[in-house]
Amino acid sequence: MAMIKCEECGNEYSERAEKCPKCGCPNQDATVLVAARSKAIWSSGRLIIGIISMVLFALIAFQSCAVGMSNTIKNNHATSGTSGFVLAFLILIAGIVAVCTRNSRSKITTMIPTLFYWFGALLTVGAGATYGDLPIWSSLAFIFWLVFIIAGFKTKKG
Repeated sequence: MAMIKCEECGNEYSERAEKCPKCGCPNQDATVLVAARSKAIWSSGRLIIGIISMVLFALIAFQSCAVGMSNTIKNNHATSGTSGFVLAFLILIAGIVAVCTRNSRSKITTMIPTLFYWFGALLTVGAGATYGDLPIWSSLAFIFWLVFIIAGFKTKKG
């Protein structure tokens, strides 16, 4: 661990400290390091959620097709299969956008996936009459929406 000299008082202290322990003068290098670490955490989180979303697309779409076929065969006029399929595509789009914009510092590009997650969750509320897993996928979309809302507020333009 390297030592640095305070610009104000000349005291030597660790380069990892956020400020001089003697006079309180901020260490600019440590502040930049903390900001970079925070950005890396949110960037990694958006990447992971984006990948999970793309994988979930296949599962939700397959289940939705099966439920849609079952609804058609039973002629019960349920739309949960269609709702699930639309949710799958919204999650896919959100996942792709999340992966492509994961390193962006713009709040707008961070918030774009939130719209898709939110709309998908909203669209499937109460639509799980014949598709028992649909409320689970809807809840997951809602959780992803919350994570991206928080990431949007934590993202700072650089």
